[in-house]
Amino acid sequence: MQDDQEGREYARSGVDYTKIKGFKDLMIEVGKSTLQFSERRKVIVQAGGHGGSFDYVGSNPHKCTSTTEGLGNKNWIAEWMYRFSGMGRTFYEWIGWDTALMAVNDVIASGALPFMYTDEVAAGDSDWFTDLRRAKDLAEGFYRVCKAVGMALPAGESPSLRFLVNSLPPVESCPTLSGCVTGIIAPKYREIVEGLTRGGDRIIGVTSSGLHCNGISLVIDQALTLPEQFMTRLPNGNTLGEEALIPTRSYVALVEALLKAEVEIHSLVPATGDGVSKVAFDKQPLTYRIGEWPNVPPLFQFMRELGVSLKGCLKTFNWGVGYFVIVPPEEVNRVIDLGHGAGYSLTEIGQIEEGERKVFFEPEGIELEPPGE
Repeated sequence: MQDDQEGREYARSGVDYTKIKGFKDLMIEVGKSTLQFSERRKVIVQAGGHGGSFDYVGSNPHKCTSTTEGLGNKNWIAEWMYRFSGMGRTFYEWIGWDTALMAVNDVIASGALPFMYTDEVAAGDSDWFTDLRRAKDLAEGFYRVCKAVGMALPAGESPSLRFLVNSLPPVESCPTLSGCVTGIIAPKYREIVEGLTRGGDRIIGVTSSGLHCNGISLVIDQALTLPEQFMTRLPNGNTLGEEALIPTRSYVALVEALLKAEVEIHSLVPATGDGVSKVAFDKQPLTYRIGEWPNVPPLFQFMRELGVSLKGCLKTFNWGVGYFVIVPPEEVNRVIDLGHGAGYSLTEIGQIEEGERKVFFEPEGIELEPPGE
């Protein structure tokens, strides 16, 4: 009786485990169904009571690396669409996918291939977890990404943080989503470290699927000023909300193909924060000249129509290139051929010169400050 009373008191304070249990059970079952995916990397992952453990069963000298990343604000748009679009969907079908890829697309930049992921879904109230339809869609997204990239999901966390997580109206409740991915570099000489980039290198751009997960705050701010908000129609027929929620592209298959072919890679850079200027992630005194560029996705063109400056767009959005591959000139054709074979669209977009650390976006004659400046 005392335990029941204490449980009711805790529930009144904002943490009701009876409401969270269904979500936790669903995620545990989905996680169990992913454990075999890591075997693709010759890694055996096991789920334990308080986390996951792993063993590498391959024969190569190896090392592991981990990256933790959060989704940011993208699922706020999903919550808005779920409540106000009237389309009969939760719009969470790809949110788990997006969340994991924020960390996955970063960890592969070191030459590591993902094999284990642990997630956190932190809501501001216990009631958010009770919608099992939405929970099932979220879990399916995590399953889908684990299967696609070869990693297991052995553990996670789903707290109710009443005093910390508060959503901006008109969305009443929206969780923060984040996680940690662990990747393996095997053999370990394939590790890609900062400082390999040099003058004369070529920059190859890999086409994005759209917004991915960066620049969402700017999109939300702009959308909320429109009469139809996220139901505004774009020229391609999609609503603004649908266009913003296009799934992030995974670049794992591309990096895996390049590593297996022993391509000499000087840098791999995900075009996340800082947009196009992220290409200058390396801190060396190098000038990056962008001369060619693939097509710009409709959402970014619409941001320009709403009055966002071109420089602001280039510093915020990936602008149509989701990943940069930097290699010596003799590797360009091989990278493009391997990328096409793996299902990607790649373009040689520029070159690197010795000089001051800066980025020139020559198609529009704009100079961009490098990341961190």
